[in-house]
Amino acid sequence: MILAPNVLLGLFGLPETGEVWIRVVGVLALIIGFYYIQAARMGLTGFFRLTLYTRFSVILFFGAFVLLGYISPPLLLFCAVDVAGALWTWSALRKENASV
Repeated sequence: MILAPNVLLGLFGLPETGEVWIRVVGVLALIIGFYYIQAARMGLTGFFRLTLYTRFSVILFFGAFVLLGYISPPLLLFCAVDVAGALWTWSALRKENASV
């Protein structure tokens, strides 16, 4: 999303853009990804527990955006990926708690 954002936009049937917003989102995703990697390396399970709230809420926000006509339905695929990741994280945290 930083270097070639229109490739990703095309995959979701969105129009190409020359605006900077998509690159800003790419930078934010890169920074958040860095936090996740470092939190995992440090074993900060509390951080991952906190992320469950926001990761599960993404589908509510995107669903509302679709209903309001702000975004197109294919963007809900991002929600599916995020919810799947949140379920995986939740399962891993439950297993860790069960083994303690």
